[in-house]
Amino acid sequence: MLIDSHCHLDRLKLDQYDGDLDRAVQAARDAGVERMLCIGIDMDNAGAVVDIASRYDDVFASVGVHPLEKDKPEPSLEQLVQLASDEQVVAVGETGLDYYYSKDNIPTQKQRFITHLEAARQCSLPVIIHTRDAREDTLALLDEHADKERSGVLHCFTESWDMAKAAMDMNFYISISGIVTFRNADDLRDVVRKMPMDRLLIETDSPYLAPVPHRGKSNEPKYLPDVAKFVASLKGVSEETLIQQTADNFFKLFSLAS
Repeated sequence: MLIDSHCHLDRLKLDQYDGDLDRAVQAARDAGVERMLCIGIDMDNAGAVVDIASRYDDVFASVGVHPLEKDKPEPSLEQLVQLASDEQVVAVGETGLDYYYSKDNIPTQKQRFITHLEAARQCSLPVIIHTRDAREDTLALLDEHADKERSGVLHCFTESWDMAKAAMDMNFYISISGIVTFRNADDLRDVVRKMPMDRLLIETDSPYLAPVPHRGKSNEPKYLPDVAKFVASLKGVSEETLIQQTADNFFKLFSLAS
C-alpha cells in the first residue's frame, strides 16, 4: 500500500484537472497511491483539510500552524485540542521550528511548538514536525514536551544523521520527500542509507518539491512512486518491500488512519 504521508491537497495546482480535486485524487489512485494525509498549516485552512478528508475515504487530515506563519493570532491550546478532536484528524501539525527562513520570531516559534506538543499529548495523537536549521532546539523541546509513546514524524527531512538518530531514539519517525532525488542531496542520501527501515516514511509534500524527473513542475501525490523507487534503490530493497514497510510504519504511527 503506497501512502503519501504528507501532502497539501488544498493547495494543489489543478489547472490540468480543470480545477477538479476529484480528478487529482483519482490520478494519485491510478498511480498506486492508496492513502494520503492532508496537512494543516494554519487556523484558516483547518476547515479545508478536514473537509477534504471527509470527502474521500482514502484521505486523512492533520491540524496545526506552521512555524513560518506570522501576523495572525496564535492558536490556543484549547483551539488546537478542539480542532484535533474531529474524527477526520489523525495528527497534530505541521508544527516545529524553522530558523532558516525566520530568526526574528524564535521565541514565538518555540512557544507555538510547545503548545502543539501539549495538544498532541492531550489528544493522544502523533505530531508532524517541520524543522530546518533548528536542530538543538527541536530536539530539546521534543525531549522535554513530546509524548514519546505517541511520538510523531520529522517530515521532509533534510538535516543530519545525528539529528535523525536522536529523534529516532525518542521513538520518532523520519519522512523522506522528493528532495532525496535532487542532484545536490548527497548528504540526505547518506542519511537515508543509514536509516532503519522501521522508522521510515515517504511523502510528496505536494504541491512543493516535485521529485526527479518532474523537477520544475507542480508536485502532486501521483508522483509518490518516483520517491518510493528512489528510496528503495538507496536502501537496496525492492520497491514492494519499501512500500509495504513504509505503509506498516504509517499505520503504526497514525493509528487512527487504520
